[in-house]
Amino acid sequence: MEVFAEYLARIDNPQYKSRMEEVLGWIIKTFPNLIPRIAWNQPMFTDHGTFIIGFSISKYHMAVAPERAGINHFTGEILQAGYNHSKELVRIPWVSPVDFLLLEKMIRFNILDKAECSTFWRK
Repeated sequence: MEVFAEYLARIDNPQYKSRMEEVLGWIIKTFPNLIPRIAWNQPMFTDHGTFIIGFSISKYHMAVAPERAGINHFTGEILQAGYNHSKELVRIPWVSPVDFLLLEKMIRFNILDKAECSTFWRK
């Protein structure tokens, strides 16, 4: 979590900070091989130099970015969890619980789907 300490310290809302700490800490524990980093002022995780998942904060939700392929693959489950999404982001409302099983599926999908990827983003 050290890599995220400065980012987390800048979050004024205690609820947002707590949720972000919970999710980032869970990923570090569940996927110890992923590399945590800050890029574009956002916490994210990479694997062999390729983007796996990223996060950001807005007023009403935590945004989860598994890339468009992750959104497309899990659209039904995203909606079933009660979240909405855009082409690139899943929005988890601050008032809703985090569906960690879905988050795990999205991360595992990206790790496997991008195993041979040599670029940061999918082409």
